[in-house]
Amino acid sequence: MSAQRAASPAGMSLVKQALFEIRRLRAELDATRRQERDPIAIVGTGVRLPGGLNSREALWDALRSGVDAVGPMPRDRWDHDAIFRDRRGEPGTYYVDRGAFVDGVADFEPEFFGIAPLEALTMDPQQRILLETTWRALEDAGIPPASLRGTKTGVFVGIGNADYGRMVLAARERLDAYATSGTSFSVASGRIAYVLGLNGPAISVDTACSASLVATHLACQALHAGECDAALAAGVNVILAPEVTIDFCAAGMLSPDGKCRTFDAGADGYVRGEGCGVVVLKRLADAERDGDRILAVVRGTAINQDGRSSGLTAPSGPAQEAVIRAALARAGLEPADIGYVEAHGTGTSLGDPIEVEALGRVFGAGRREGRPLLIGSIKTNFGHLEAAAGIAGLIKAALVVHHGEVPPHLHFETPNPHIPWSELSLDVPTRLIPFPPGGERRRAGVSSFGFSGTNAHVIVESPPVRPESRRKAETDRAISRASLPSRPRPGGETADPTRLAASPTTRSRPSILAISARSKDALRAGAAKWEEHLRQTDDDFVNICFTAGAGRTHFRYRLAILAVDAQEAANRLA
Repeated sequence: MSAQRAASPAGMSLVKQALFEIRRLRAELDATRRQERDPIAIVGTGVRLPGGLNSREALWDALRSGVDAVGPMPRDRWDHDAIFRDRRGEPGTYYVDRGAFVDGVADFEPEFFGIAPLEALTMDPQQRILLETTWRALEDAGIPPASLRGTKTGVFVGIGNADYGRMVLAARERLDAYATSGTSFSVASGRIAYVLGLNGPAISVDTACSASLVATHLACQALHAGECDAALAAGVNVILAPEVTIDFCAAGMLSPDGKCRTFDAGADGYVRGEGCGVVVLKRLADAERDGDRILAVVRGTAINQDGRSSGLTAPSGPAQEAVIRAALARAGLEPADIGYVEAHGTGTSLGDPIEVEALGRVFGAGRREGRPLLIGSIKTNFGHLEAAAGIAGLIKAALVVHHGEVPPHLHFETPNPHIPWSELSLDVPTRLIPFPPGGERRRAGVSSFGFSGTNAHVIVESPPVRPESRRKAETDRAISRASLPSRPRPGGETADPTRLAASPTTRSRPSILAISARSKDALRAGAAKWEEHLRQTDDDFVNICFTAGAGRTHFRYRLAILAVDAQEAANRLA
C-alpha cells in the first residue's frame, strides 16, 4: 500500500504532462488551421488583354459594356491564307478565321528591365509580356518595384504555350547562348524574380487551362506557410504559330465562327485567345497594416485531379464538385454564401453540361427562393486564354465583388437543352445587373479546369470596410514611405494612379503631379497618356498626385505639373 501511495504523485504528474502536451498540440493544430483560413488580399492587378485593354479599369468598362474582343486572325504571324479552309477535314489546315489576340506582341523595351537587346531577341514574348504586366500590377498596388529587392516575395506563373520555343530551337543555325533561357517555362517566373531581385519562391506551372488558377492556389499556400510575405500570381498565353490550332481543329474543339457560346444550345467549341494577367497578393492582416488599397479578398482555394475519368481529356463532374466543396470548406463558407460563379465555361457541347450540373449539385441546396446562383464566363468576351484563363476569370470575379455588379454573359440566346435548367437554382445574366443581395460581403467562386485533368477553384469576397479612424494612421504610414515620382508604366500606358490616400489637410492646396521615364521619348509618351487619363478620371486629384510620387519607381527624365485639379493638370500637360 505504501509503495502504491508513493507512486501515485509520479503517476499523476505523467498524466498532467500528457494532458498539457495534448492541449499544446491541439492549440498548434488550431493555429495552423486558422492560418490556412486566413484571408489573402488582392492589392494590385495588371492585365494585357485583346482589344487593347491594359488596365483593370479598361477591363471593367469592357465587361460592363458587353465587349466581344474576338476579331480576325492576324496575318503577320504566319501565312493564314495558305492554311485556312472554310470546310473541315483537310489535313494540315484549320477551319477557324477568328480569335482573340493582343496587339504589339513583338514590342518590348529591353533596356527598361536591364536586358541586352541581343538577349531580348530570343526571349519568348510571353516572358516579355509577363515582365511588363507585373510592373503594371505593382504600380497598381502602389508598390515601387525597387522596394521589393531582397524581400520574400514569391512569383507563381501559369504558362503552357511553347510556340516561340519550338520556332527558336528549330532554327539551329541561329541558336545563341540565350535561346534556352529565353524559351524555358521555368525562366518565365525566374526572370521576374531576377529582374526585381525577389528572394521568395519562383515557380512556373503548366496544368494546361487551369495553370494560372493553380499558380494562385500555390501563391496563397506559400503566404499561409510564411514562405513569402507577398506574392505575384500570373498567367500568360501568346499564340505565335498555327500548329496547335490545326490540331485542335482536327479534334473539333474550336468554334467555326469565332463565338464562344457558353451554356447555349449552339455551343460548338471554344475560341483561342491570348493575354496576360497578374495579381499582387498579401496576407490580409499585412495589407491592412501597410495601408494597401484592397480590391478583393481570397477566402479559400483548392485543387484536385480527375483521376481515371471517362477519357484523358474528358472533364469529370464529380471531381469538379469535389474541388468546389474543398474550396468552400477551406473558406469556412456554405454554398448559399456564394452569389456568383465565374465558370470555366469553354462553350463545348460536352463540357458545359458537366460543369453546370456540378455547380447545381453544389450550390443548389439551401438557397433562398428567388436567389439563384448567377453564373457567367469571361471566355464569351475574350475567348479561352488557355494557361491565362484562370487568372483572367479571377480578376473578373474580384471586380464583380468589388463593384457589386455582374456583367452580361454574351452569346446566350437558347439555353443548352442538355442542361436540366428547371432542376437547378442557376441563372445566366445577359445584361448588367446588381450583385445578388444577401449578407454583408459579396462572394464569388472561380473555376478553372485543365484538359490535363487538374482542376482549381478559388473563392473571393468584397474587401472589408476600413473604419475611418484607421485611415489617418494608414495615410501617415504611406506618407512616411513617400519618395520622388516615377515613370509611367512600360509602353506609356497609365494605370489608375489613386492607390494611396493623401492627407485630408492637403486637399485645399495645389498639388504636384510628377512623372518620370528612362528616356525623353518615353516621358513624352507617358505625359500624353497622363493627359488622356486626367481628362477622363473622376478620382481625387490629390490622391492621384500622392500616389504618383509615393508608389512609383523613379527615373532620370522627369516632369512636374503644379495644378489644383485634374483638368488644370491635363491642360498644362497639353
